[in-house]
Amino acid sequence: MRELLSLPEIIYTLYELYSNRYNHVYKYMKGVPMAKQKIDKNYLDFIPVKNPEIKYETNDKGNITVFIRWEGFFNKIAQKFFHRPKVSSIDLDDYGSFVWNTIDDKKDIYTLSQELDAHFPKMEKSLSRLIKFLEILKDHHLITYSGKGNITK
Repeated sequence: MRELLSLPEIIYTLYELYSNRYNHVYKYMKGVPMAKQKIDKNYLDFIPVKNPEIKYETNDKGNITVFIRWEGFFNKIAQKFFHRPKVSSIDLDDYGSFVWNTIDDKKDIYTLSQELDAHFPKMEKSLSRLIKFLEILKDHHLITYSGKGNITK
């Protein structure tokens, strides 16, 4: 006879099933693993665009605080049973605040990197740090890409 699951175990199992349902679609495209696909677009040509649904504010030091609203079925369950907040606030440091303010839906990543180097000349590995920061913003749906470097992923 099977053992009965508790409510948190049921919720976690449902979450795992729901979040992993379409992973096979993203891992493979046309039968070729993503790691072996040739991507002919230059990352420096991508133009980051802020998500208009994301709210943010600037404090007196000039740093940005981004507010993310957690909506959806599983987030509602987490808010009710695990006391998760409905809105999370993310405080950006000086570098992140500068990049966030510099994104104007017209500048490509190369231009952003040049402005970052000019504003913070002692910053090490600025291009790789900028690209990683923009990838994190894109993964959390805070930005998208448009223009000649448009990505459909």
